[in-house]
Amino acid sequence: MLLLHSLCKRFRPDAEPLFSGVSLAIKPGECVAIMGESGVGKSTLLNCIAGLETSDGGRIELEGQRIDMLDDDAWALVRRKRYGFVFQAFHILPHLNLADNVALPLWLLDIDTATARARAQKMLDAVGLGGRALDAPNKLSGGELQRVAIARALVHRPAVVLADEPTGNLDPDRAGEVLALLIDTVREVGAVGILVTHSRLAAAQTDRVLQLRRDGLHSFDVTGA
Repeated sequence: MLLLHSLCKRFRPDAEPLFSGVSLAIKPGECVAIMGESGVGKSTLLNCIAGLETSDGGRIELEGQRIDMLDDDAWALVRRKRYGFVFQAFHILPHLNLADNVALPLWLLDIDTATARARAQKMLDAVGLGGRALDAPNKLSGGELQRVAIARALVHRPAVVLADEPTGNLDPDRAGEVLALLIDTVREVGAVGILVTHSRLAAAQTDRVLQLRRDGLHSFDVTGA
């Protein structure tokens, strides 16, 4: 389980908080969408959850362990082992084939090459690209590249998957297909999924939709006007 308790973020000590009172508990296999106005701090919140930015109050717990007070080296290890990331920009390395792109998180964990490639192949099979493991990224469409990014985010079996506008560069049909794949895979592996999106259609596919405001997270009805 991932637990956020009263997180606060400000950019200067004397400034008003960007957000405060952010509390959330997410169980394994659950995917939550976070929406909100531009500039309210959705991406910043993801960065705080990942330890890429420091919060200015509150705490973060992962699987019962407080992690927000970790030093940089410890945070880096948590991210490498326990987090997976999917971004709007695919960040697929052009000089590596698909299998090696997916295997990269495993190599960073010093998993042997044979095991890493076998697990990468299994993840590519899961996202429907098993027959293209040796292809170069420049042979793929945007939707296919995002499938590779999902495989890479989940290959090391993370506890938390953070997705920041993962379908923002895709057409609506591809976006729905890719998002469904992401959510289904998060549920299948029992990870915690947090999706930041502006799309009500995307948010509606998740288990819960929350709106980030300056005073915290609030339940949000994406079917309303």
